[in-house]
Amino acid sequence: MKLVADLHTHTIASGHAFSTIQEMAQAAAQKGLKYLGFTEHGPTLPGGPHIYFFYNMRIVPTEMYGVQILRGVEANIIDKEGNLDLPAEILDHLDLIWAGFHLYQSPPWSREENTQALIKALRNPYVDGIVHPGNPEFPIDAQAVVQIVKETGKVLEINNSSALSRQGSQTNCLRIARLAKEMEALVMVNSDAHISYDIGRCDRVLSLVQEAGLGEKDILNASVERIQEFLTRRKKEREKLIIPKI
Repeated sequence: MKLVADLHTHTIASGHAFSTIQEMAQAAAQKGLKYLGFTEHGPTLPGGPHIYFFYNMRIVPTEMYGVQILRGVEANIIDKEGNLDLPAEILDHLDLIWAGFHLYQSPPWSREENTQALIKALRNPYVDGIVHPGNPEFPIDAQAVVQIVKETGKVLEINNSSALSRQGSQTNCLRIARLAKEMEALVMVNSDAHISYDIGRCDRVLSLVQEAGLGEKDILNASVERIQEFLTRRKKEREKLIIPKI
């Protein structure tokens, strides 16, 4: 399976990554990717960028080295109500809004509380999808979460970096992928790259999603047309919202 985009990556702005926007875009071009999503960590993660950074992402070109650039955030779920660490007036300017759990911002709650936090985040009209839901530090009712992903038309990530940095996530990710196939929920496969060399690197999990029975038609970032349709639909849904102007 060939991926045409990497929709979850980090630059030096995230505080613990090691490449610039230009270096990441060059790497994406060299690997033949059509889209690249810059999704820095939300501001409550230690070392993360200030809220002004996300507002000023509007100056980042929408194309670099022939690659379409999507400006986004990997927002932190900060409480059991599924709230994020960026306000609506900032989220409104971004192309991609992923939400996920991280230690320190969302200390592991019970399985039920983690599940409800993800479900509430998915019902946030600004949230496009959930990242690394297979993290064993945050146990969830995977079937319930996948069902809401399907109902809301959002997307669920199978994260390549988790196979290395989140020990024990492989089993969870395989189960989530199988549920997504069974329930026909949309999945994305991303690198979660924190250095340019890892852009587009999804070798650890491509075999996993294929083992789960997922094919090209099930993966958001395996098709340029599917990405364009997703972005267009999500933009229209957000345009219905009334938000304060900044």
